[in-house]
Amino acid sequence: MKTILITLLLFLSFFCHAQHTKVTSQRNLSKTVTLNVKNERISDILQTIGKAGSFYFSYDGMLFSQDKLVDLNIKGVQVRHVLDQLFNGQVEYIEDANYIILRHARNRLTIQQTLIENNEQEYMVSGFVVDTQTGNRLKQASVYEKQLLQSTLTDENGYFKIRFKGRQTGVILTASKENYHDSTLVFLADVNIQPAKYQDRNSNGNTIFSNAFSGNGIWRFLLSSRQRIQDLNISSFFAQTPFQASLTPGLSSHGSMSANIINKVSLNVMGGYTGGTNGIEIAGLFNLTKGDIKKVQFAGLFNIVGGSVKAIQIAGVYNNVKRNTAGIQVGGILNKADGNACGIQLGGLSNITREKVQGFQVAGMVNKAKAVSGVQLGGLFNKVADRLEGIQFAGLINYARRMDGLQISVLNMADSVSGVGIGLVNLYKNGFQKLNLYSNELVNTNIAYKTGTAKLYSLLIVGKNFSDTTSLLTFGLGFGHEFILNKNINIAAEGSIQSLSPDRFKTADILYRMQALVQVKVLSRVEVFAGPAYKYITALSDVASIHNYRKSFFRRRDDSTNHASASGLGWNFGVSLLL
Repeated sequence: MKTILITLLLFLSFFCHAQHTKVTSQRNLSKTVTLNVKNERISDILQTIGKAGSFYFSYDGMLFSQDKLVDLNIKGVQVRHVLDQLFNGQVEYIEDANYIILRHARNRLTIQQTLIENNEQEYMVSGFVVDTQTGNRLKQASVYEKQLLQSTLTDENGYFKIRFKGRQTGVILTASKENYHDSTLVFLADVNIQPAKYQDRNSNGNTIFSNAFSGNGIWRFLLSSRQRIQDLNISSFFAQTPFQASLTPGLSSHGSMSANIINKVSLNVMGGYTGGTNGIEIAGLFNLTKGDIKKVQFAGLFNIVGGSVKAIQIAGVYNNVKRNTAGIQVGGILNKADGNACGIQLGGLSNITREKVQGFQVAGMVNKAKAVSGVQLGGLFNKVADRLEGIQFAGLINYARRMDGLQISVLNMADSVSGVGIGLVNLYKNGFQKLNLYSNELVNTNIAYKTGTAKLYSLLIVGKNFSDTTSLLTFGLGFGHEFILNKNINIAAEGSIQSLSPDRFKTADILYRMQALVQVKVLSRVEVFAGPAYKYITALSDVASIHNYRKSFFRRRDDSTNHASASGLGWNFGVSLLL
């Protein structure tokens, strides 16, 4: 079984990888550009740089004066340095996928150490975190050591004390706070070295994860206020370790740094809060993950991931991924992905993907996605907000704004359609709805409701034969296709199956019918039609059926059922109203 799961995961990984365009590994801020412009608006210069580097800028329109005119003459200069020259340190830049995000430059802080103690038992540093511009001491700032993976928060007076077990030759402390640039200092015994002397190898990291654990969700009650503050302060630093264990998010082998550590193996008795997993993570109740998950994640109740998932993810109730999923996602009630989903989503009740699905969405009730290139299978309802390029199969309703694939359901709907819908009713804005009033050789009064497109439409049929000798009732369904000859004439080929009964359906026979209709438009919304038909009838009873009234029509009996049957030619003529 293990081999099968691994093989399936590898297959899905290769499949998902093949669906995405390869991107260059070069960071956009490191790309070089050449420009020579005079009296150009800053907004136009940014657009030119983005076009040259095949990326986009994202910024608030109030961030700077977009109409300001500047001169710029550069050759082979990195985008980062061009932006420095344009904004003179007033704006900072963050990379996210194919975007460079511009935002107000953050404030700066520093660490002022007051005491260092170093002995055989422990190494201790205490001090204050201070705003470099105002000199104010900052409360609730995070102070942490990236190699020893220990941290603390400053108190109301901006004071901190952090201890490390055993004698240390020195530590490297980093101070972080929301809306401030990180500051890192090296402490050697009782000497501290200023930040300018030390280059933090993590300082250029641009990892951005959505703050999945802010707001008023249930997880707000699962994380302490210190953990939530630390989340806001330390957003882009991640370390890697082979193993962690937690009883609850606050009781972890990695302490308050657990959300900044990526583990190979993560075991959470009740629940845990980690930076990510590149291996296997198992929880009795829940997993909260700030970053990415790779390989396997299992929880008795729910998994919530702030990054992406490339794994087999299973939860008894609920999976929520803030970025993309690739692999297999199984939720007892709900699976949700805020990005793309590639692979298989199996939801007991529902699957919701905010972007594109490439693969399979299978839910007991409802599937939703922005776009689908694959299969949606929903017990009740499937919805694609944009484009369907695969198959929708629902027990009740399918909807796609643009349907370029196949829909199978009781009711199919789309704003525009180039694909095929198979259902009792197909409502398409660029399709048609027709009401046919017609007569044929068996039943002299019939109504057929046609919905769909010329490529394929469905028919719902009811009729009554008003006659002194044979008072037949009929109902049935069928499908048809129109061959368009010109704007006024087309030929329809239709097939249907109907129930025929002379006694209000106490008994009934089965009618199979194929017919060709020449349809001529006589008014803008009115057609007349006529044509030949071929029918095959099976009489289900010799006592009370159409066979009892037209025995001369039935020439033979079916050897397997001993029921009479008949076939022959017929005709149709009538009028069609375009609704």
